[in-house]
Amino acid sequence: MAIEFGKKLTAHETPIPGVVLYDLPVHGDNRGWFKENWQREKMVSLGLPDFRPVQNNISFNEKAGTTRGIHAEPWDKFISVATGRIFGAWVDLRQGPSFGTVFTAEMDPSQAIFIPRGVGNAFQTLEDNTAYTYLVNDHWSAEAQGQYTFLNLADETAAIQWPIALEQAELSDKDKAHPRLADVARMPGKKTLVVGAGGQLGKALRALYDGDESVEFAGRAEFDLGDEQAYRARNWKNYSTIINAAAYTAVDTAETAEGRAAAWAINVTAVSHLARTAVEHDLTLVHVSSDYVFDGGRDVHDEKEPLTPLGVYGQTKAAGDAIVSVVPRHYIVRTSWVVGDGNNFVRTMAGLALRGVKPSVVNDQTGRLSFTADIASGIRHLLDTGAAYGTYNLTNDGAPQSWADIAADVYELVGESRQAVTGVSTAEYFKDKSAAPRPLNSTLDLSKIIAQGFGPRNMKDALNEYVLELLP
Repeated sequence: MAIEFGKKLTAHETPIPGVVLYDLPVHGDNRGWFKENWQREKMVSLGLPDFRPVQNNISFNEKAGTTRGIHAEPWDKFISVATGRIFGAWVDLRQGPSFGTVFTAEMDPSQAIFIPRGVGNAFQTLEDNTAYTYLVNDHWSAEAQGQYTFLNLADETAAIQWPIALEQAELSDKDKAHPRLADVARMPGKKTLVVGAGGQLGKALRALYDGDESVEFAGRAEFDLGDEQAYRARNWKNYSTIINAAAYTAVDTAETAEGRAAAWAINVTAVSHLARTAVEHDLTLVHVSSDYVFDGGRDVHDEKEPLTPLGVYGQTKAAGDAIVSVVPRHYIVRTSWVVGDGNNFVRTMAGLALRGVKPSVVNDQTGRLSFTADIASGIRHLLDTGAAYGTYNLTNDGAPQSWADIAADVYELVGESRQAVTGVSTAEYFKDKSAAPRPLNSTLDLSKIIAQGFGPRNMKDALNEYVLELLP
């Protein structure tokens, strides 16, 4: 065996998405040779996913021509050769447009290859006494074995050109009996789990991802965020992302003893369970925040502003943000004045207008509406584009307005007079009511998410469309 010494650590893309071949530096002298087979920092710097290996396996093969595969398991592999030489063959067996794509390469100890879950893996030894080693990021289990996908080594569609004919090779009876490509059970990708799917945002996400089997929706009945057993019962290895659309939003009730307990349970304790799960299983966590994490002392709030919540609701949302921020792969999506399929300010104003009621509405709180369809689209954009993790403000765009301005717009869209709406100050409106403190300025700076390539709809256009759908 002639090992090529002096290579630089280099990554080479292949035709199969996510499969990357690496040249490894091997250092030799009169005693033998040495290499860093897996060096996390260096590999990650080259773009290898930080895939958290938990087990190292070695396959020793006594004879040249020993052939194993084609097996696709529900975990990632980092494969290299300890001694000898192999011909490796990989076939994409995942659901999607790259299904059936083939890549082959000869490998000796100076190479390694990363194989994502669902890519079929096979090799044929080209020398006697070849040792094939691989790191994996999950432990074998009967449940995991039930998710394996197999392809016949002699499949005519893949048409792998084995250096040693399969008729002369050493194969197991099981490997000889695997199905052809047309009959392969394609391995599904990892799923996105949307929790809080029964709320306004959850419904918008459900509509946005309608028909996408890779997205799973769970309301409280399917997944109780406060039940730690629910977390233990789910196999998180099958997921890549959690979108948290659940929240306690009764701002005024949160100031009561009962409401305070509920707000902290849902907005903080449950979020800590989600964050811990995301950290333990290397998941992306998307969490929806609120303008109430600020005291409203600035005209416009950007993502770097320190948190200064006024009331209990805002305090619980700020605490949730702090928890999520420690998750390595997180998006905190900060919104304001949410409007969707459910009880909300716009629906209330439209109902009052249709009944001829002339309301008094607060005119010294300013901000922008956030329609759930746009929030959902923004979340999807962040995930689909692989945006840098962190906090993103996400509301509709346009000139900020007061609640009274928006109410007048609704009245006009319904066909009633704008003059039916009377503006009052926050202090006057709540003077005889038990109410939480509210930020007077809730306008969020959208420049960061716009720079990421997502342009929220103008608030007035979105409002017009929403109100027209409400009219009988």
